[in-house]
Amino acid sequence: MNLYSWGQFPKLAHRAFTFINPNHLKQQVSQLSSMIARGNGRSYGDSALNCNIMQVRSHHYFLDFNQKTGLLHIQAGILLAEIIETFVPRGWFLKVTPGTKLITVGGAIASDVHGKNHHISGCFSESLVMFNLMLPSGEIVCCSSQENSDLFYATCGGMGLTGVILDAKIELKKINSQFIQQTTIKTRNLKETFAAFEQYQQQPYSVAWIDCLAKGEQLGRCLLMGGDFSDDGDLVYQTKKKLNIPFTFPNITLNKWTIKAFNWFYYNKGRKAISQQKVGLDSFFYPLDAIANWNRIYGSNGFTQYQFILPKETSFKGLEQILTTIADSGKGSFLAVLKLYGKANANYLSFPMEGYSLALDFKIEKGIFKLLDQLDAIVLQQGGRIYLAKDCHVSKETFEQGYPQIKKFRALRKKYKMNQKFNSLQSQRVDL
Repeated sequence: MNLYSWGQFPKLAHRAFTFINPNHLKQQVSQLSSMIARGNGRSYGDSALNCNIMQVRSHHYFLDFNQKTGLLHIQAGILLAEIIETFVPRGWFLKVTPGTKLITVGGAIASDVHGKNHHISGCFSESLVMFNLMLPSGEIVCCSSQENSDLFYATCGGMGLTGVILDAKIELKKINSQFIQQTTIKTRNLKETFAAFEQYQQQPYSVAWIDCLAKGEQLGRCLLMGGDFSDDGDLVYQTKKKLNIPFTFPNITLNKWTIKAFNWFYYNKGRKAISQQKVGLDSFFYPLDAIANWNRIYGSNGFTQYQFILPKETSFKGLEQILTTIADSGKGSFLAVLKLYGKANANYLSFPMEGYSLALDFKIEKGIFKLLDQLDAIVLQQGGRIYLAKDCHVSKETFEQGYPQIKKFRALRKKYKMNQKFNSLQSQRVDL
C-alpha cells in the first residue's frame, strides 16, 4: 500500500508500526534499520515518508493540566483540535497555532510550526516547556531549553529526525471568547500591502491572502486580515459540520483560468477598503479545516505547497520578483498566504526569520518543478529559505544555503547515531 502526505506527492510503499508503551517502542526501534515517526499525515511533502512508519497518533491522552497557570501535559499524538475542543470552553487557547488544527503536538514540535502571530509570539517552541524524546538507543531523555538544550534546539524544527517525541508540556493562553474581532484591509498593490502590514503590526494576529496572478499596477494586491480575541465572555465553542470533497477532481479542474476567476471573485467579495466583523476562531485560524479532503481538488497527481521566507530588508524586492515570475508562468495558486514574521529563534532548523513569508499551492504538473527552481534561485538571491514542513522538491544545495546552523544539526545527528535510525525521503534528499 502506498503512503503519502497531505499533498499526495510523492507516494511510497511502506510498513506501518504501532506501539503499546515506551518499552514496546524501544524494542521496535532497535529492530528497524530505518524509520520515521508519523502523526496525522498533514505535512505536505516527504518529511514523514519512509518505508517504515511508526504511528504515534493513537497516543493522544491528556496527562495533566494546571487551571491556574495554563500548563498542559499531553501525549505527542494528540491533535491541536482536541486541545481546542477541550480547553476553549474553559477559557484557554493555544499560544501559537498554524493554519490547521488537525496536526499532532509531536508534529507541531517537529515542524516548529508558527501562525498568524509570529511577529508577536514566535513559534510553537516558544510555548513549549519540555518534551520527552526517545533516542535511537531507546533511552528516553527530557528536553528543554535548560536541560539537554542541544536536543531541544535540534528537535524543534528537526522534522522527526532526532527521535520519537512521546509527550510534552505546553503553555496555553487565557482567552475570554470563542470569537475574533477581525479587521479586513483591501489593498491595490504590493506597496499598499506592505504599508498595511506595517500599519497593523501591533495586531496580535495578521495574515493576508494575495492574488498571485495579478499583474502590472495590481501586482501584490491582497486582503489583509488582522484581529484579536473578543472580550464578550462567550466560550460556548462547538465545531461545525464539515463540507466534504467526496472524490478526486479531474487534473484539468484547476488551471490558469479557474484560479484567475476564483482570485477575482475572492478579492472583490469585499467592496470596502476597510471592514470589521466578529468571526469564530475556526473561521479566522482554520478556514480550510471546514472542508474535509480539500486536497482532492488538485487531482490525482497531487500538489505541493511552496513556502519561503525573505529577510525584511529584501522582502519587497524579492516578492515583487517572485509574484511577477508566477504571474508570467500562468501557474497560479488560489491559496496564497502572506505573513509578517518576528525574529528567528535558536532552533537549528526552524524556518521563520524577521521578514515576510509567502505560501502557495501548486498542483503537480508539467513544468512546475522548473518554476520552483526559478523561485528557489530568487529566494537564495534575496537571502531567504524554504520551509521543510511543506517541501517535496528543494535541492540539498539550495536548502543548506538558507540554514546557517545546519552543520550543528548534522553533527548532533551523527553524535547520537540518529542518521543511522531516523530518516525520511526528505532527509535523504537534502542530506540531513
